[in-house]
Amino acid sequence: MTATVPEKKRNIAIVLSAGRGNRMHADRPKQYLDLCGRPVIAWSLYAFEGFADVDDVILVTGSDDIDYCRSEIVDRYGLKKVRSIVPGGTERYLSVWEGLKEAKRLLNDQYGQAGEGSYLFIHDGARPLVDDGILERCLADARQYHACVAAMPVKDTIRIADDNAFSLETPARRSVWQIQTPQVFSFPLVYESYRKLIDAGAADVTDDAMVVERESSVRAKLTEGSYRNLKITTPEDLEIAQMWKERAR
Repeated sequence: MTATVPEKKRNIAIVLSAGRGNRMHADRPKQYLDLCGRPVIAWSLYAFEGFADVDDVILVTGSDDIDYCRSEIVDRYGLKKVRSIVPGGTERYLSVWEGLKEAKRLLNDQYGQAGEGSYLFIHDGARPLVDDGILERCLADARQYHACVAAMPVKDTIRIADDNAFSLETPARRSVWQIQTPQVFSFPLVYESYRKLIDAGAADVTDDAMVVERESSVRAKLTEGSYRNLKITTPEDLEIAQMWKERAR
């Protein structure tokens, strides 16, 4: 009698590309600006395309950008893992929710899985320097702790200010971390946490770990990211990213 081989649980990445990036002062959203010959978002998607432990990618973008992303990003650069491109919401957390609903549909309809044993990566498309090392460390910690975020200790002294920009307190630098993405979770944990958040109508969250920690008893592990894993927010960030990309060639 032949033994039944357990079906591999699929891991999914949601890549967010719905922001407008007003601080770039550019004529188009920052994720579509050129970085060493390719759009910023293409580099973020490439990271998951080449990472063996992610099976599917869901790209969340503005509703007006779906056709552009399909033809000029996904098809043009041969990104085979991008299974779906879905429209985002008016806020980041709403865009994540749209990605989560699509991930659940893929797991249920395409693979007949409920998500148990699967892990979900959530990544900002404007972080084009994420690499295999970060992805591997995050997945390992998510498997152990169920929730983790890429992060790095801050280098500078941080001050807490009042409403008039006067200093209130100075937290110990050793306890302050700069949060990055990806943030990686057990799929059932993050889906259920977001479902509760959406049902409650709450919106004052700035990252995915906040949602999980608010709606469950799980605390996120801070996993070593990289100081190079910067988010493209201002023109200076794009210049720095270009320098690192050119050095890596």
